[in-house]
Amino acid sequence: MNNPAPRAVIADDERLMREQLRARLAEAWPDLQIVAEAKNGLEAVEMVREHRPDVVFLDIRMPGATGVEAARQIAQLPPPVTEGGDGDDDSLLPEIVFITAYDQYAVEAFEQGVADYVLKPAERERLTLTVQRIQQRLAARRDDSIDAPAGPHLQALLHQLSARLNPSQAPQVLQWIQATVGQSIQMIPVEEVLFFISDEKYTRVQTAQIEALIRKPIKELVDELDPRLFWQIHRSTLVAVKAIAGVTRDFRGRQIVSVKGHGQKLEVSRSYSGLFKGM
Repeated sequence: MNNPAPRAVIADDERLMREQLRARLAEAWPDLQIVAEAKNGLEAVEMVREHRPDVVFLDIRMPGATGVEAARQIAQLPPPVTEGGDGDDDSLLPEIVFITAYDQYAVEAFEQGVADYVLKPAERERLTLTVQRIQQRLAARRDDSIDAPAGPHLQALLHQLSARLNPSQAPQVLQWIQATVGQSIQMIPVEEVLFFISDEKYTRVQTAQIEALIRKPIKELVDELDPRLFWQIHRSTLVAVKAIAGVTRDFRGRQIVSVKGHGQKLEVSRSYSGLFKGM
């Protein structure tokens, strides 16, 4: 059975740059369908939410929301609900390609291997290399040998790029969690937290001694916690790296994280299963 044509969203606040990239992509990747174009980061997020592309090209500096901020929001988009499904498979995140005039951002993205880049103006040779890399990743994802470009490495990269773009507005790493425990409010040191689990209204904060509730959603915690210390393993779950005792598979083939000093078993969704290669 033939695979459907890959789909892309382009986001750049400069019309000429969008037109140039579209034309160059037509040469380097003839079967790629550009399903939408956005003029800013907020539009980019909405276009990705609507069209669910395979790849998104994000200008790193845009009004409304930068490409980095848009990438953060895209990584947190809920999965689409399919007919007969419950929308719990969040494996449909797009590959991310940053469009930038600044080599320092591009090199960091490229070296970490969780995103690619195109330098302005888009040169044919470099764009061809980018296309080849993205095609290889998409093919591997179809074969289930790698998963969607999410996880702590992407979050760490976005955290670093955000700090470089807006040093004065760089997100502060949380040190304390103000949470409700019974009828009281407690200040919980982040270093004591084993994991966070969210439902529609609250987020559960679990330490070795106490269970508490906060109203902050996981998507905000992802931006505020040190991505080297906390890994997102599901769209509703963050776990402290030092609290991971091991990873096993259940009868359905899903990865399950065991937590040190606690009986909770945490499911790893497909988008984040690449964190535990070889399992």
